[in-house]
Amino acid sequence: MDDFNITIDPSCLQEAPLAIDIIEQLDVLGIILYSVLTLMAALSLLVYLEECVYIYRKVPSPKKTTIIWVTGAAPVIATMSCLGLWIPKAIMFTDMTSGSYFAIVVYKFLILMLEEWPCCCCCPCLPHAPVTRRTLFLLKFGSLQFALLKTIFTIISIVLWANGNFDLSDLEITGTAIWINPFVGVLTIIALWPVAIMFMHLRNTLRSQKLIPKYAMYQLVLVLSQLQTAIINILALNGDIACAPPFSSSVRGSLMSQQLLILEMFIITLVNRLLYRRHYEPLPAADQHEKDNAENATIILQCENGDNMA
Repeated sequence: MDDFNITIDPSCLQEAPLAIDIIEQLDVLGIILYSVLTLMAALSLLVYLEECVYIYRKVPSPKKTTIIWVTGAAPVIATMSCLGLWIPKAIMFTDMTSGSYFAIVVYKFLILMLEEWPCCCCCPCLPHAPVTRRTLFLLKFGSLQFALLKTIFTIISIVLWANGNFDLSDLEITGTAIWINPFVGVLTIIALWPVAIMFMHLRNTLRSQKLIPKYAMYQLVLVLSQLQTAIINILALNGDIACAPPFSSSVRGSLMSQQLLILEMFIITLVNRLLYRRHYEPLPAADQHEKDNAENATIILQCENGDNMA
């Protein structure tokens, strides 16, 4: 009977508060925390913009566009997390924006590995090549589908939310979120598989291009922005994260996720600057590829003739 006498703060059952409500509730420690996190997000964006200027001037096309996309994952997520930190009602939109951007980054990172290995566009037509044109097409398509479908499902989710049919906390079988989110998860796994295959194929060849630490940062962004956020949200939905008025349990879990992401993406942005802000050699021209193909074919023919004569 004692359980029926427990009172619940009405704030724990309310929706996310407005930005002005958060500002009015901040104490000295809260002001310091929000100020430091906002500064980190701003510095991440400034570091990224400075890196974009350097890459645009120093890196030949089309590699510079790909690098700008890939290195933008951490600062974009940090910026969206900062917006969600100050405006909790917009957390769903900021998370979806970050997820859509990272879906494009998955495809762009695959393209980056191919561009760092310029011979891959000509090697498939040679005998005994480990990667065929058909395989290369399937790998690209596997990542590209995620970039396209993730954006499409994000738009659909926003439209359904506006109509009152999409709620992340609704885990009933009749809810739309319980169908859309697992399907997007399957698309994510399908998209990550081609990138992992290509990395295993090129990790030794592109060791001098620092491919291993670049891939590690890419994987870290994936784990922190997707898996970490999902775990915290699940804990919040189960009530394992206590309510702290004016924040409900789910809103407080989302804010904790945003705070962690800002700090983590700030560090990753600095590491990416060390990895990508370097001198890039221009990619060989197409005619040079054709010349290499002709020379390789000649060598193969000479070897085969020598074996026949023997």
